[in-house]
Amino acid sequence: MAQLELILPKMGESVAEATITTWLKNEGDFVEAEESVVEVATDKVDSEVPSPVSGKLVKIISNVNDVAQVGEAIAIIETEGKDAAISANEVITASVEEIATKIETQLAVAAETAAAPTMHEPIFKKSNGRFYSPLVRSMAKEEGINQTELDRIPGSGKDGRVTKNDVLSYLEGGRVAASSAEQSPPPSPIVSAPAPAKQEETHEPSITPSAGDEIIEMDRMRRLIADHMVNSVKTSPHVTSFVEADMTKVVLWRNKVKNSFFEKYDDKITFTPIIMEAIVKAIKDFPMINVSVDGTNIIKHSTINLGMAAALPSGNLIVPVVKNADQLSLLGLTKAVNDLATRARNSALKPDEISGGTYTLTNVGTFGNLLGTPIINQPQVAIMAAGAIVKKPAVVETPEGDLIAVRHKMFLSHSYDHRVVDGALGGMFVKRVADYLESWDLNREI
Repeated sequence: MAQLELILPKMGESVAEATITTWLKNEGDFVEAEESVVEVATDKVDSEVPSPVSGKLVKIISNVNDVAQVGEAIAIIETEGKDAAISANEVITASVEEIATKIETQLAVAAETAAAPTMHEPIFKKSNGRFYSPLVRSMAKEEGINQTELDRIPGSGKDGRVTKNDVLSYLEGGRVAASSAEQSPPPSPIVSAPAPAKQEETHEPSITPSAGDEIIEMDRMRRLIADHMVNSVKTSPHVTSFVEADMTKVVLWRNKVKNSFFEKYDDKITFTPIIMEAIVKAIKDFPMINVSVDGTNIIKHSTINLGMAAALPSGNLIVPVVKNADQLSLLGLTKAVNDLATRARNSALKPDEISGGTYTLTNVGTFGNLLGTPIINQPQVAIMAAGAIVKKPAVVETPEGDLIAVRHKMFLSHSYDHRVVDGALGGMFVKRVADYLESWDLNREI
């Protein structure tokens, strides 16, 4: 007999930890190789972790609701055949060591290049034997919690680790007053220090439900969406520019080809990939839209990965990503959009398919909305909303003079991060997208 540690595998770009949601096997159960053993949830997507070998699940290390780190053992499987088990364990151990080495290298580089931490720019590593997850470090930095203060927070996680809920409880339990007293000089014997009323006012108001009100607890995905949206507004000063695009040529062309397209490719062509193609062209014209902000640095992305906001049957939202969209034809974009949308509705997306986006499109016209002011999908710096296409009278210029004609019109809303995108760039970009749509070739072949 040999025992093999079941390791939490890497589950996508920037995913460093996952929450154990459901054990599909109990201690003592036999599992087949490649059979799913446990369901885990990250801040991006839910996944199943398969067993690399056949054997008996003899010990569960991480229980339901525990937060485990990538590369960490979450269970132990007992296998027949010592040599085979050791071989499999060596492969997994090598993978874990590779991940650990990469993380340590990144930490070392950050430590060498970063300035000395201040109260508002803390650097968090292992301290007093405690490990702080990326989420906890991010929350601490956002709230101005320094290393000393963070070390004092009681941890309810595995081995005393500090979890997101621990930080929230700490903040709600009077951290403001405690930290203010620690960081401020002693009060004068004559004038007492004022109470931090201004900071207390920023807390969410307490609401007392009325008789007959229904209280619905947010599910996990809705809580993550809420946190992500609030963080985006806190991070980026949002500005939105609007353009009304004449979609008449696009509508006429799509009506002409949609039946033959379906017969030839067994797929529907919608307006989403058409708008995406125009966005790709505009990004090539204005590449500084395709960037991210890292402190005082601007990261100009070499690839164009377009996110597409997709509504789920549950009412929640997810943003699958079309990778290397600039390398796809309109047919390729159509296939990718339809495939991702279908699998999003069926909860069949892979972690890598909802990460790595550099720009996002949301189609609010799907719900009959004329326009919207979308919130930026961090760490991107811009997002576009496409409204409903509606018929309306419009002035059309002709060689013989101006005419009033019925045209298909659509509003494009472009929200962008004013830290790095000024009004000129943000406005010219959305206008360029409209220009590409309005100049559509009615004789274009798929």
